[in-house]
Amino acid sequence: MIAIDILTDAFFAAIAAIGFGAISDPPLRAFPSIALLSAIGHSLRFCLMTYLGVDIATASLCASFAIGMGSLVLGKHIYCPMTVLYIPALLPMIPGMYAYKIVFSLIMFMQNMKVPELQQKYLIDVFTNSIVTCSVIFMLAVGATFPLFLFIKRAFSLTRHKKI
Repeated sequence: MIAIDILTDAFFAAIAAIGFGAISDPPLRAFPSIALLSAIGHSLRFCLMTYLGVDIATASLCASFAIGMGSLVLGKHIYCPMTVLYIPALLPMIPGMYAYKIVFSLIMFMQNMKVPELQQKYLIDVFTNSIVTCSVIFMLAVGATFPLFLFIKRAFSLTRHKKI
């Protein structure tokens, strides 16, 4: 049952990443790599959060680092820049539910101007969800770009021909 959950998560993340990738019009040879990176990253985050109890920000950092390293390796094989691969692969991991909860809490805060107890509750919700959303997005960016700084020469040579 665990394997089915992981594979289902990976499958839907891959489909979402292909959709996000199609928006930026990468070369066709990049789509399998984008799908693979997204499936690996999203299922890694899913496993860390679900089975090991890791928080969403730390799990996102680990998953985005895996995507960044994978884009470095796969980018060399398909002759494609890292960003073409890792940006669409990261997009399914954007915490949309938390962002939605920010907006919802703001609306509820404004609708309950005369009830201080509810205002306090919704204001706390705004800050809590904002911190989670911003932390996860920051960790996604850091984790995906860290391999670029670790292997800077290799990252910039992905689309360069070797001189013979």
